[in-house]
Amino acid sequence: MTFTEELHKRKTFGIIAHPDAGKTTLTEKLLLFGGAIQTAGAVKSNKIKKATTSDFMEIEKQRGISVATSVMTFHYRDKLINILDTPGHKDFAEDTYRTLTAVDSVIIVVDSVKGVEEQTRKLMEVCAMRKTPVIVFVNKLDREGRDPFDLLDEVEKELHIRTRPLTWPINRGSLFKGVYDLANKSLNLFKASTTRVADDVVAISDLNDPYVDQHCGKTDADKLREDVEMIEGVYDPFDREEYLKGNLAPVFFGSAVNSFGIQEMLDTFVDIAPTPQGRESDKRFIEPEEPKMTGFIFKIHANLDPKHRDRIAFMRIVSGKFERGKYYHHVRLEKDFRFSTPVTFMASDKNIVDEAYPGDVVGLYDTGNFKIADVLTEGEDFQIRGIPAFSPEIFKELINTDPMKAKQLEKGISQLTDEGVAQLFTQQPGNRKFVGTVGELQFEVIQYRLLHEYGASCRFQPISMTRACWLRAKDPQKLEEFIRFKQTSIVNDKDGNIVYLAPSDWFLKMERENNPDIEFHFNSEFKTERNDAMGYVPYGK
Repeated sequence: MTFTEELHKRKTFGIIAHPDAGKTTLTEKLLLFGGAIQTAGAVKSNKIKKATTSDFMEIEKQRGISVATSVMTFHYRDKLINILDTPGHKDFAEDTYRTLTAVDSVIIVVDSVKGVEEQTRKLMEVCAMRKTPVIVFVNKLDREGRDPFDLLDEVEKELHIRTRPLTWPINRGSLFKGVYDLANKSLNLFKASTTRVADDVVAISDLNDPYVDQHCGKTDADKLREDVEMIEGVYDPFDREEYLKGNLAPVFFGSAVNSFGIQEMLDTFVDIAPTPQGRESDKRFIEPEEPKMTGFIFKIHANLDPKHRDRIAFMRIVSGKFERGKYYHHVRLEKDFRFSTPVTFMASDKNIVDEAYPGDVVGLYDTGNFKIADVLTEGEDFQIRGIPAFSPEIFKELINTDPMKAKQLEKGISQLTDEGVAQLFTQQPGNRKFVGTVGELQFEVIQYRLLHEYGASCRFQPISMTRACWLRAKDPQKLEEFIRFKQTSIVNDKDGNIVYLAPSDWFLKMERENNPDIEFHFNSEFKTERNDAMGYVPYGK
């Protein structure tokens, strides 16, 4: 197969939603339809009866939530599809935001009972700024939910995107009969099944076919005819170009837990979703067709397999062909590296891969050489733009509760904060450790993982700090003077940079006014710091 054929064979997308909308369940059912798994577990409330494929961390299985992006690959209709299932909880939004830099399109899951929720709006804002094509899947039609037309109006109003339904539900809740495929003029009749693929798809010549009345009942059949007539009159025909520009979202209805309504969406996704796209760098736009390999790190995960204590850097291939055992240039370190065991993923299962193409996500075993946003090339030096950096909003001191495990704690907190979801600061004298995050739940996850993955027991003690500022000054004496006067608020990050922890926004404002010769930066990436979705992201602003 030629390079061009390999390129056009691939589709890479992310699934995003508010917590409990059914995102991870939908991910698993897509794998079921793709033949990647034979049976699926169901997530009910926050209790796991049978853990889903993409939630492989022990804490995810216990809490019933996704706390880390997982990567899965499967084949469907001669296409190679890469799914990135993201955390829905707002405390893990950094992981989701970075994942959106590694995908070419997105499926948004909307709960038909609750409608568009807060986290969905925030994630859609990032998609809109990046012009990412979006498909909407309205989930849980087997529950007593909202009117479909009201839901479409809410999606358009809240997510600021035009919609075009491509399937339409026949009733809902306990009276849910199935969906009508508007494009293919076919009925998919509902049967509850959490573990198998539905196959009752019936093609009809038009909605006046007696079959519709026979299997849906006259009342629901007449309502379906009225709804379809209204859809064709109110909504513009589906336009793929508008979808690819991020202006129009096709909408599908179904029940992920019952494996229903997914086939129509998956088939349409394969037909319309974009092939791997290039990325903007600080030098030029990198086209996927370019022969030289380019890739960037968007995620790092320690102990993907706790038995082997492995640390894996997730790299999205942007251009060229990645080959196992070949040397590539690490731009930040200005060194060349080769990788003898690169892997592709099915959640926690890994397979060694000999070559990968644009759109693919490759796992690179890492001994500490990679950071988020690092770039590998075949020699050219540049940085990929648009990978967000975050300013912590909650700070706590890390207290060791088992002095005999001090080394394990030191190693564990260093590796976990390398993943990019929390930042580690050290204060001298005393070697005090402070951790900064954007969400409270992060501390619980870190504490759990330190104990279960490193055997290190700890607790977190709140401190009166609200903002971290990286300091820089043209006059070293001015900086030294500031550090001397503010010693109790001065720490170092993992790279040794000087950071001021401000007790409040008012204190920070005063310090900036009183020290005009000192630069206060809200993240460590001084050269690329930009207050928008393409750079620094002030969470919740």
